[in-house]
Amino acid sequence: QVQLVESGGGLVQPGGSLRLSCVASGIIFSSQNMVWVRQAPGKARQWVSTINSGGSELYSTSVKGRFTISRDNAKNTVYLQMNSLEPEDTAVYYCQTTYQGTNYRGQGTQVTVSS
Repeated sequence: QVQLVESGGGLVQPGGSLRLSCVASGIIFSSQNMVWVRQAPGKARQWVSTINSGGSELYSTSVKGRFTISRDNAKNTVYLQMNSLEPEDTAVYYCQTTYQGTNYRGQGTQVTVSS
């Protein structure tokens, strides 16, 4: 059974930082491309970042230079370090992966950027 569990969200002031974590189980984590997406209220889900099995990183233009994705295969965990947060980053953040042809997504963690 594939499970993805995110944590690390919260309320932070503009300019602040948060680090999100996503622990995966039920998959061969080291072989998986891992993705962070987000969804703000009333808006479509938006791709944020991807890290492939080899450790290569991709970022959306809206977060490039501020967010860093990383992974620890020994801990089956993918991280999203978010710096210089802006109110526009407020959203529920999800990690997701495609395993054996099925897309899996966690329950999400809320990030609120507000003064």
